Amino acid sequence: MPLMPLTDTIGALPASAVPGGPGVPDALPTADDAVAHTLLNCLLRECVPGETSPSGAASDGEHLLLRLPCRGVLLRIAVRRRSLLGAHRFTGPVEERRAGEAHGDGNGDGGPGSGGDRDGGWVAVGWRRLAEYIRDELSLRTGVRNEEFLDQVASSHAAITTALAVRAGRAGRAGRPEPEPEPGPGRARAAVTRATTGAGAGATTGSGIGTGPGSRSGHDGVAVEPLAAYLRSEQSLLFGHRFHPTPKARSGDPGSWPAYAPETGAVFPLRHLAVREHLIAQETAGAGAAGVLDRLRTGAPDGYRLLPAHPWQYEMLSGHPALRAAFERRDLIDLGPGGRPFAATASVRTLYDGETFLKFSLNIRLTNCVRRSASYELSGAVALTRLLEPALTDLAARFPGSAMLREPAYRSLALPGPGGTRDRSLLEGFGVIVREGLAARLLPGTTPLLAAAVADEYPTGPAHVSRLLSRGSRRAALGWWSAYLKLLVPPVLAAYFDHGLVLEPHLQNVLVCVDDDGMPAQVLFRDLEGAKLLPDHHAEALAALPSEVAGPLTYDARRGWDRVVYCLLVNHVAEVLAALADLHPGTEQALWAEVRATLQAYADRHGCPARLAALLAGAPLPAKANLLTRWERKADRRAGYVRLRSPLTELTELTELTDDAPAGPHGTPHGSAREATHGTAHEATHGTAYGTAHGTAHGTGHSTHSAGRGTAHGHDTWKAP
Repeated sequence: MPLMPLTDTIGALPASAVPGGPGVPDALPTADDAVAHTLLNCLLRECVPGETSPSGAASDGEHLLLRLPCRGVLLRIAVRRRSLLGAHRFTGPVEERRAGEAHGDGNGDGGPGSGGDRDGGWVAVGWRRLAEYIRDELSLRTGVRNEEFLDQVASSHAAITTALAVRAGRAGRAGRPEPEPEPGPGRARAAVTRATTGAGAGATTGSGIGTGPGSRSGHDGVAVEPLAAYLRSEQSLLFGHRFHPTPKARSGDPGSWPAYAPETGAVFPLRHLAVREHLIAQETAGAGAAGVLDRLRTGAPDGYRLLPAHPWQYEMLSGHPALRAAFERRDLIDLGPGGRPFAATASVRTLYDGETFLKFSLNIRLTNCVRRSASYELSGAVALTRLLEPALTDLAARFPGSAMLREPAYRSLALPGPGGTRDRSLLEGFGVIVREGLAARLLPGTTPLLAAAVADEYPTGPAHVSRLLSRGSRRAALGWWSAYLKLLVPPVLAAYFDHGLVLEPHLQNVLVCVDDDGMPAQVLFRDLEGAKLLPDHHAEALAALPSEVAGPLTYDARRGWDRVVYCLLVNHVAEVLAALADLHPGTEQALWAEVRATLQAYADRHGCPARLAALLAGAPLPAKANLLTRWERKADRRAGYVRLRSPLTELTELTELTDDAPAGPHGTPHGSAREATHGTAHEATHGTAYGTAHGTAHGTGHSTHSAGRGTAHGHDTWKAP
């Protein structure tokens, strides 16, 4: 069989490539497949030039082929849906070509077993063997060795395995599948809240979070059902970031984390310390901002202040010599666990009790970083809350469907260390940032849902878009998408262009608030740690801050724009769009057309600076190089970017929309919509992804992921009236 270019390989996928046809998967993957697919996603995005067409391999039209040239391995994976951005959907195991051999048992090591010499020498590669191949390939390519990598992949696999087992146990105790939402008004809220009353959410709704005895409302005014739905969305992310090689890896004692993990539905009381007042470190953006900490429980003696601690962090720091000495002097009193229970949110270290978010330090590496708040981050959160109030107020007035949760206070422990200075390990280790609760900004009558849960590749929770639009047509999906984009995109662009503010609206930092019919009504941004200032806009304010605080609060204009575009379009918009395209196969190009229309509408109304004009013209999109960042053990702030070919450069001009348009051979509706092109930017070359990530300009390879693009042999079109 003649060799097919990868573009043609992906484009030729039949609708029957996955049992049951294209669309949202009807079952969750195994931990083995989830880890392997994520590793492959990272390889394709960061280390493979576009238009991959490995020599010596034939394609049957259903697979993506990938060669690791340094390691000398040819891999393939079945694709259930191709993506214009190269973020393809995979199914089944990764396989390698081993002509004449019979290896691969699918149990993780790829050793001899039941894989068999099937399909012309293609045999399954377990997740562990794939990780070893990647380790070898990156070592040879970069000249860097990373002895932690395999252990971190294994840690992520173990966490996913545990999360899936917990989920299976809950389903078994429930004894029946989750009921489907009923059609009609209120069906969306029923869909996202009904599951919260079952076994999977009993600890959430029955633990007192946000509720008082005999009350159906939280202390912050959030109704019980929306609050429970919100917490379910925070705790539903079983697989994590699908473009990070170790999305669920956690350092520390693996036996400890399930008690505090969102994936296991963790709800627990805080550990409380009474600290002599002169040993409290605290900053606030306004009077009374830290008062919520004093109200968490009673029992602090006169002359002491209450300091809540994450119980996991307390376990790790309890043996610190300075801490033990302070207990002996009665400078600290351990009040033990107690007070209102808190639920773990998706970030693990940020907890919520229905009234207030508390962001704690954890001496645990999660994905790229040890999640301990540096002293400048504690001060920076409060400083940004104060400095940004005028800008955030302006954005909320101009874009009333959006708001930012403020972080008006932090509190920590200021024990003396060597030389009489504060012991930094304890100051940072016990730091807790106060973040506003939902009621401070939430639009009445809406249910907040974590955007990452809405966009998950698999329907792991009732917030998934397939539940919000479970009875929706293609027309309804496009209307939903248009409403979502109009809430999300304009305030992020205005923050950058008008206020010199770099927001970080990735999926874990945004809550989408939906009405009773599941329609987006508001977006809430959160986590000021990721927000940065452009120095030219904020020179005077930055000069008034200590240099160790001001420096980390800034990005230059180019790096800030890369961060905005990556978080907004690549991490967030593209992933929600992909979930919608799974729900309605053949609509991806129309969904990207709506993205472009939203960007163009902003430009028409608010002006079109050069960076936005380039984005509209099809400039490559920056994508964070998580694999290479983790491999080289760089600080997250120093993460590199690869450049992806923009889907905004080839879009169909829609003239008709019908919900019953017949599907083409790849799940694509037939139609005669005229194809519109936007210049020739898509034909430019931008260097290989690997070279871009390392700041090099060696050669003129294809931009990443031209593979899978619609070419002359068949664009995806959405027929339209």
